[in-house]
Amino acid sequence: MQKLGFGCMRLPMKGNEVDYDQFNKMIDVFMKNGFSYFDTAHGYLQMQSEIAIGKCLTSKYPRESYILTDKLTGSYFQKQEDIIPLFNAQLRVCNVDYFDYYLMHSQNAREYEKFKKCKAYETAIELKKQGKIKHFGISFHDKATVLEKILQEYPEIEVVQIQFNYVDYNSPAIESKKVYDVARKYNKDVIIMEPLKGGKLIDLPELAQNELDKLNIENVNANLALRFAASFDGVMMVLSGMSSVEQVNQNVKIMNPLKPLNKEEFDLLMNVSEIINNQDLIKCTSCRYCVAGCPKKIDIPNLFSCMNQKHRYKDWNSEYYYNVHTKNGNGKASDCISCKQCENICPQHLPITELLKEIAKTFER
Repeated sequence: MQKLGFGCMRLPMKGNEVDYDQFNKMIDVFMKNGFSYFDTAHGYLQMQSEIAIGKCLTSKYPRESYILTDKLTGSYFQKQEDIIPLFNAQLRVCNVDYFDYYLMHSQNAREYEKFKKCKAYETAIELKKQGKIKHFGISFHDKATVLEKILQEYPEIEVVQIQFNYVDYNSPAIESKKVYDVARKYNKDVIIMEPLKGGKLIDLPELAQNELDKLNIENVNANLALRFAASFDGVMMVLSGMSSVEQVNQNVKIMNPLKPLNKEEFDLLMNVSEIINNQDLIKCTSCRYCVAGCPKKIDIPNLFSCMNQKHRYKDWNSEYYYNVHTKNGNGKASDCISCKQCENICPQHLPITELLKEIAKTFER
């Protein structure tokens, strides 16, 4: 199985719907080049991702020709009795009879307790026995000690999806390496998400870019980031949230055939990681989990991006985009009421309410 997976969280859009013509072309290129793994979730793109899978992938290609992963997301169930109807709805929308992989979504210490209370793991294990799930796993966003607890309590877990990239590798907040090490300690296959850190590793600070350019590699930023993630033992898949045919073409070229990193490249990325981590003010990956529950409709990731741009480049452009992202019904940073719903769900464990206060001081003078 080729190691590049199609993450369907950042698909091309036409208004509120996926651009199906573009997505069809992207799938065709992806499949033609020998890749077959697709990853979605019920809430991606305001529930448009699963619909697009049903329209553009599963209705066109034979079931045995692709591998489809979906997830059980905590915001869509409140008790065990809610899970089976939700699962059946996911099958129906995706136009399939089973999922190859089904993951307990975005597990952290808090979410895990809810999933346990609702017997979500037990329900998924039963669905696997029925053949409606081929492989059972989790998508994980927390510290290594939390993952160890989950894997000890549910040895039936087959695969762990983790955030893993060269910038977060030694991060004390994300603990990418420590989390990876725990997964491998328990002999679990690993799926990598955010190998490009939500696209942040494509647009690098000048000092970091100068280091990478020394290698004279085509598409060096994406090349090294994807190959870094794919080079570790036990990694079965590296997800890329592609949004154009150009990105698909670029990524399949990088990953087929896969050339593992050599020591020179690894050491260079560790140096670049240090440069980047010393520049970015807010370590947000734009996963947008924080946005859905915000009572003031604050576009938190885009405001964070404005703050980072202001910090990095000190130009007028960030102020322009701050105004763009706080119009049309979206709240300003100062509208935050400190309910902390965003902080409870943030995979990066960011102190969002305090950061919004700093953003308000910077942009709302």
